Amino acid sequence: MEDLASDDDSGRLLVEALGSGKPLAVVCHATAALLAAKQDDGSSPFAGYRVTGFTNEEEEAVDLASKAPWLVETEVVKLGLKFDKGQPFQPHTVTDRNLYSGQNPASAGPLAAEILKVIK
Repeated sequence: MEDLASDDDSGRLLVEALGSGKPLAVVCHATAALLAAKQDDGSSPFAGYRVTGFTNEEEEAVDLASKAPWLVETEVVKLGLKFDKGQPFQPHTVTDRNLYSGQNPASAGPLAAEILKVIK
């Protein structure tokens, strides 16, 4: 999770993917990769987007919140994204424009189904 959030190459690829208009998807902790995406002025190209990912509540439930230097939910909100969460450990997906996100591993299947509807 930590390396995704600060990898310049990953960030650049995400900015390009977002701009392409093609489906872009992240699930669980992969939402952290959105933190690496920066516009020329340093702001997030995802600011204002609705997104989900592993929640602070889920981190606490698996006893990882105190071990992590930062939490996905907290950090994406700081960048201006709108974090949408469902029940802990239950499937929950969010689609905003061409960004598709899933809250946790249980969301991977439903998220894939949403993307398949668009690319068929």
